[in-house]
Formats: sequence, C-alpha cells, structure tokens
Amino acid sequence: METKTDVQAIDNIELVFLTLDDYDEIKSAMQEAYSNMPEAYWKEQHIKTLIEKFPEGQVGIKVDNELAGCALSIIVDYKKFGDKHTYSQITGSYTFNTHTPDGNKLYGIDVFIRPKFRGLRLGRRLYDYRKELCEKLNLKGIVFGGRIPNYHQYSSEISPREYIEKVRNKEIHDPVLNFQMSNDFHPARVLQGYLEGDKESKEYAVLLEWDNVYYEKETDTAATKKTIVRLGLIQWQMRLYRDFEELMQQAEYFVDAVSGYRCDFALFPEFFNAPLMSRYNHLSEPEAIRKLAEYTEDITKRFAELAITYNINIITGSMPEVVDNNLYNAGYLCKRDGGIERFEKLHVTPDEVKVWGLQGGNTIRTYDTDCGKIGILVCYDVEFPELSRLLAEDGIDILFVPFLTDTQNGYSRVKSCAQARAIENECYVAIAGSVGNLPKVHNMDIQYAQSMVFTPCDFAFPTNGIKAEATPNTEMILIADVDIDKLRELNQLGSVRNLKDRRKDIYTITRTSEE
Repeated sequence: METKTDVQAIDNIELVFLTLDDYDEIKSAMQEAYSNMPEAYWKEQHIKTLIEKFPEGQVGIKVDNELAGCALSIIVDYKKFGDKHTYSQITGSYTFNTHTPDGNKLYGIDVFIRPKFRGLRLGRRLYDYRKELCEKLNLKGIVFGGRIPNYHQYSSEISPREYIEKVRNKEIHDPVLNFQMSNDFHPARVLQGYLEGDKESKEYAVLLEWDNVYYEKETDTAATKKTIVRLGLIQWQMRLYRDFEELMQQAEYFVDAVSGYRCDFALFPEFFNAPLMSRYNHLSEPEAIRKLAEYTEDITKRFAELAITYNINIITGSMPEVVDNNLYNAGYLCKRDGGIERFEKLHVTPDEVKVWGLQGGNTIRTYDTDCGKIGILVCYDVEFPELSRLLAEDGIDILFVPFLTDTQNGYSRVKSCAQARAIENECYVAIAGSVGNLPKVHNMDIQYAQSMVFTPCDFAFPTNGIKAEATPNTEMILIADVDIDKLRELNQLGSVRNLKDRRKDIYTITRTSEE
C-alpha cells in the first residue's frame, strides 16, 4: 500500500520548468504513476526534444525539492488534425514535429502525479498553470485526449459514450475523467484507437477541451494576463464547540467551501477560536485567555495543512499567543506553497489591556504571496491610518483586516476606517468578523459583524466603494473578485491620485523601528 505524504511535514511546494537534469526523477515518477504500464515512460530523447522545442510547456511540481509530478504540452495548429486524431498523429509519431509556435491551441501531452503525493491537489496546480500559459500566449484553448482507465470494467455492457454520460452523472466513478471535468474541461467527443496498447481504456479516449475566454482573434501578440484575485471571507458564527477537533472541523468546512469556488485567499476573523475558552470559564479572564493560547500552535499547524491540501492561502484570523510570558494577539498567513508567516496586532484596545493583559506587537511588514503583496492589520489597527500608509508605500495591493466587535458602534469604527484606507491607499480592503453569542465565555458574550470588501472610489470601481458585503450578523461566506490591474490604472490615470499627489515636501510618515 502506497504511503501518503504527511502534509504537516511539507515546507515548500513550487512549480518549476523541467530540465534534462530532472530526467531520472521524471522516469521514476512516471513508472510510479503508471504502475499498470511499467514500460510506458518517456525516454530521455523525448524529454530533451520537448524542452528544446517548448520549454515553457514542460513543467514539474516539486514538494520539498522532490519531483511530485509533471505536465508536458506542445502548441499545435489544430485545424490540421481536427477532432479525429490519434496520440501518435498529434505527437508526430513521438517526434513532436507537430509543435508550432504559430499554432492556435495548447495540446496536453501528459500529466502525472506520483501516488504518494496524490490528494494534495497538485494536479490542479498543473492544470491551472496550463490555463495561465494559454492565456499568456493568446491561444484559443487547451485540448487533449483523456484516458478512461476504468472503462474496461464496463466495456462489455455499455459504449464509451454511455460510460462518459454515467461518469458525468456520478453513476460511475472514473478518477481521471472526474478530475478533468472538475477542472473545467468539457468532453467534446470519443476518440477510438487513440493510444495504442491502452488496455484499461480499451484504446478509447475522451477529447477534452478548455476554451480561453480572453482569446483575441485579431492580435498577433499575447493577450494581457488579467490579474484577478478571488477573496473568500468567512463570517464566523460564535457557538460552543465540544472540543478542538469540532472547532477545526467547522474551520475546514469553510476552507473547503471557499476553495471549491477557487478562492486565492480565505480570511478568518479575530479570535474566532474564542469558543474554546468556555471550558475555562471558572478561571479569571487573564487565566482563561492564556489557556486559550495553548491551542494556537496546533490550530496554526492544522491551517498550514489545509492551505496545502485545499490549494488556498489562509489568513488564520488572530489568536492569543504567549511569547516569553507576554500575551499577544497574533495570527498566521499559511500559504498554499507551504510557507507560514506571523503577524501581530499592534494596537490593543483599553479593554484588552484591562481585562486580559494583552500587549501590542512591534512588527509592521508586508507579505509576498503568489497573488502579489498584501498587508494584514488586526481590528483596532485599521483605525490608525499611518499603518496602512506605510504598507501602501511598500506596495500592497490588498489589505486584510480580521476583526471582532461586540456592538454596532465598534463595528462602525472598523468599517468606516477600513473604507477610508481603501481610498487613501488605492488598494482593496477585506474585513471579516464574527457573529452570534457566547453566553458561557466571559468578555466574549456578544458579537456584531458585516464582512465586506472595499475598493477605491473611481470610475473603474463601484460608485460606493463596496465590492461585496455579507448579510449583517449571519453566518456565511463572502466571495469577491478584485482586479489588480485596475489599481495600476487608478494610480496613473485616476480622477484623483491619493498616493501620487501627497505633499511630501510638507509631511512624511516614517518608521521609528524596523523589523
């Protein structure tokens, strides 16, 4: 039985362009992936030819520097082949002489993942790369022949067309075809005699297509890649949980949900884990919150695992954390490439000091992600404009604000200030809070929130500066797309230009300490 990789032990996941130095790993990975066809691996001259002809089309995905899988592709002039072709024909009898930079479609030659790395959604990352490459090169779409390896179990009873329909209707499980259709590839037709020797598929394949909606027919240059980032905000319901596992089960439910909508970020609220304090309600407030802090490390590890498994960057909200016996309000950015970075609340409220003994952090910084540079401020921090201005000067595109407010008064402060920060700094601001009641947790008994995504106010944006808003005081998720290119246009061509028009000859903001 194949041993699966421990997600918690992963430090880094990265896409790389393949080189001939990777060949031994490529061969081993193929032999593992196609264990039922042990001789069905690419020879070294095949990989060499592909890399020489089309280096951008040959990518691998490495987990802690170990090759976990590959995607190989070429560009073809598809009208020369049409929808009736074999694998041998499309590859030029495996010479790849059919590749032409002037072609109109990206043709998938192969995608495979080593068994021990399956379940980490690495295949989806490879398909997403192909889609981005297709858009970058201004190709009409992606096409390939997909194997149906479970068809041999049904071939005496139903035709390939009936098989595909039953897979589509979830009556039959086919791991390959299910995966491809879940990644937005649609079946176009059945290909007979596609791959010689494919006994599992009875030499049938499904012609699968993905259309590039950004394709520009008349242009001779690559289409401009749209920098759209999808945000998933969790408006968390405060309720009592039996234990740590039940809390994390609910957290995973939300991560799964926003990941299912292909969000790039999931944002949790400040102190979303407060329900775990209910078992310590017999203690004083300072003692209870320090007991809550004992969960922070385990929660962070679980979120780091979920970020990799669900291929999404997770902002954990904030949690109490004890460092050198000092109590802080801190959180973590768990990246889908395996990276973990810490942030901390800089301004603690008078109530947090008086009731819990919280201390403010000391680090002002930005975070590099696969969707650009972001900033994170916790609740009260967003009410201090100097912080977000410093982050804007460092180049952030999105500011995330996990918050916790008990009354509408407190919420209005966070909301109004967050919206101002979006206008002042020409960035998007996403705020997420908790709702509901916790009658068995001192100092956390009521919450009020309406999670929102704010934009600058100009012609390219909503007139009220609100991209999306949740229903007040209701548990839900809020999903919104933000276009980073619009921020660039605003900075140069906006009706007003808040960043460029600052009078630095009169005033400046400076840091008194560096990280």
